[in-house]
Amino acid sequence: IQPGPEAAALLRRGGTLAFVLLAYAGYVHRVEQRPVSELRLAPVAMLAAAVAGMLLISITTGALFALGHYQVTAVRGMEGALGIAGTIFTVAMFEEVVFRGVLFRILEDACGTWWAFALQSLLFGAIHLLNIDGDGLTMLLTLLGTLLVGAMWTGLYITTRNLWVCGANHAAWNLGIVATGVPLSGLEDWRAVVPLESTYHGPVWMTGGVYGPEASVICIALTTLAVAALVAWARLLQQAAPTPSRPIPIRRSRP
Repeated sequence: IQPGPEAAALLRRGGTLAFVLLAYAGYVHRVEQRPVSELRLAPVAMLAAAVAGMLLISITTGALFALGHYQVTAVRGMEGALGIAGTIFTVAMFEEVVFRGVLFRILEDACGTWWAFALQSLLFGAIHLLNIDGDGLTMLLTLLGTLLVGAMWTGLYITTRNLWVCGANHAAWNLGIVATGVPLSGLEDWRAVVPLESTYHGPVWMTGGVYGPEASVICIALTTLAVAALVAWARLLQQAAPTPSRPIPIRRSRP
């Protein structure tokens, strides 16, 4: 029996994600020689994180629809929705492995939790500037908005130390944007295949412009509050690693 196009796409994406997770787990197990605790399944926490991610971004998009800055222009139906959701989850988990599982942990070992938190969030925001070509205000809002979103997911990782939980929140957040038919992190490709087709108009500081709702001041305010809450939660749980008392020695080759 040959799988349909959507089922085949899901199998490919699932296989890609499985390969990435197995490679990560293999490295941690064999090189770092420790249990891969950050990949333990936590269904209840994952569900709660997914609901929180969807609700948080929906406050922004809902407000922008209510204010008339976002408007639905066509309804296409749910065909292909499962494949879209699978792609979004795969991409979200891949980013969590790279940014939180690898980059953040390397920085945390080198300079402590809070320095790593700041540096990784800044890098996450800067990399996403490559998705758009806009004026100075658009670029500034994009950097600030994405930096805060990255800080939110890093804060969630610090408090839970679980990549599945972060991935669930990340995927639900992205799905909440894609489902409205507006740009996701400056990417336009999604808009041609999602159930709703929408337009946006108004000042870039309100709508987020070509980058989408993550660059809106509404989203920036909400993610600022979320980051502050997660940092406070992490401190309460004493989840942060201290800053190393000595810098990591750098090996230099002899002349």
